[in-house]
Amino acid sequence: MAGVDNAPGCCSPRDSMGCCRLEALIGIDERGQMILPKETRERAGIKPGDKLAVVSAEKDGQICCLLLMKASELDGMVKGKLEPVFKSASK
Repeated sequence: MAGVDNAPGCCSPRDSMGCCRLEALIGIDERGQMILPKETRERAGIKPGDKLAVVSAEKDGQICCLLLMKASELDGMVKGKLEPVFKSASK
């Protein structure tokens, strides 16, 4: 991803999760590994060597949801949130 824009991601809170859907059901093997189906990888633009961030949500002290996202997208989201804070702090 060449540039970072501050536009909200696909499943941002402002979007009310309207675009999220069940993409695939996957299994976990005996080594704890999982395979993302080829069609899902292609649709998401995930290529060999890409890094994925695992983001979790908790409810009542238990992880109830895991989200995979490209690390480059996470970087852009963090930068978009922190950049205004640093700008206002430096004034």
